[in-house]
Amino acid sequence: MCLGAWAAGAQTILPGMQPPASKAVPPQSPSSEEQEKLLEEMRQYTTNYTQKLPDFICLEQTFRYVETTGTQSWRLVDVLTARLSYFDQKEDYKLVSRNGRAVPDVPYASLGGAFSMGDFGTHMREVFDPANHATFAWKRWTTLRDRLTHVFSYRVPLEFSTDALEYRGEESAQMGALQRVKVAYRGSVFVDDELHTIVRITREPVNIPPSFPIKRVEETVDYDFVKIGDGQYFLPLVANLEVHSRHEVTKNVKEFRLYQKFSSEAEIKFEGQQVPPLPAEKTKEQPPQPKPPK
Repeated sequence: MCLGAWAAGAQTILPGMQPPASKAVPPQSPSSEEQEKLLEEMRQYTTNYTQKLPDFICLEQTFRYVETTGTQSWRLVDVLTARLSYFDQKEDYKLVSRNGRAVPDVPYASLGGAFSMGDFGTHMREVFDPANHATFAWKRWTTLRDRLTHVFSYRVPLEFSTDALEYRGEESAQMGALQRVKVAYRGSVFVDDELHTIVRITREPVNIPPSFPIKRVEETVDYDFVKIGDGQYFLPLVANLEVHSRHEVTKNVKEFRLYQKFSSEAEIKFEGQQVPPLPAEKTKEQPPQPKPPK
């Protein structure tokens, strides 16, 4: 059978064969000028972020896990539910239940384990604060929550860092002793290509002294649209904190739900209220897709 001539590079599809799937080609990398312009917008964005937030309250639900085998076999330790209020650009946390049972008015630190705060703009503002002398580099495209997203890496040197790790000793020789060490840190900033808003920021301390009990820390905060009153705002969706120490790894998955407008008359009872964890698709990256034509 003579197939005749065909153009160079063409493929012959025989009966019963499926045509090869076309691969999506991601958009070109932005130029250095476009990168710097976007980073400057993010500096302004993070500077003004908290000033543009409304006063609100929400439920903060933290799932705390521990892993001691090195096999990623996470064991759920407890679930903490807190009432988080944001008023006059200040965060206030009130722990109201543990595993569905009401608890007295006690601070997070009294429960032991790892914890973090500053998810409402503090961390992103520190990264872009000129006083911290962070260096940035454009790395790649990705798709996050169905939207094309820039990924920049960054690093803050030790001499300009305001970040520190704290550890309260549990060994008999150091029972209750607080150890503190200043650290440099690095991470990634995810920027929505169309909206020019930060949709994810990661943070990881580097060059932790070998003698310090904490060996590695990884923190990620995801932001998404939230409706409060008549407005839409980018607010924390979920924050993950993973801490590696000498004997175990702990992980906190902190979800922010049920955002509502704050007022002096607002009375929302969170005691005993637990909501299902967010679906994994909410924070899973996808391959970047081509930009639609303008």
